[in-house]
Amino acid sequence: MIKLECILRPEKFEPVRAALSKFGVKGMTISQVMGCGLQKGHSEYYRGAELSVNLLPKVKLEIVTTDDQVEELIKIIRSVGVTGAIGDGKIFITDIKNAIRMRTGERGNDALL
Repeated sequence: MIKLECILRPEKFEPVRAALSKFGVKGMTISQVMGCGLQKGHSEYYRGAELSVNLLPKVKLEIVTTDDQVEELIKIIRSVGVTGAIGDGKIFITDIKNAIRMRTGERGNDALL
């Protein structure tokens, strides 16, 4: 099992979610997060004073999936979530040792279905 953690632009979340849903992804966790990378933030003016905004709003999408679906999910996320500009985000890939469905006690891939 693999966990994909995707940091996306907020405006790209809904198209990515729709594409993943169309592929058959049923479970995901979504968080609104703040962060910075190469994009570095921007300056804004408030009452004539310049303010530096270093952290920008992003959406964090987490999906745990079977090993055989990982590359296809990455292709879907990138095909819909990329603008080509700095700040598009990242995808982190982590091995998952096990998963347990709380209600039934099912383990492994059976817990993901």
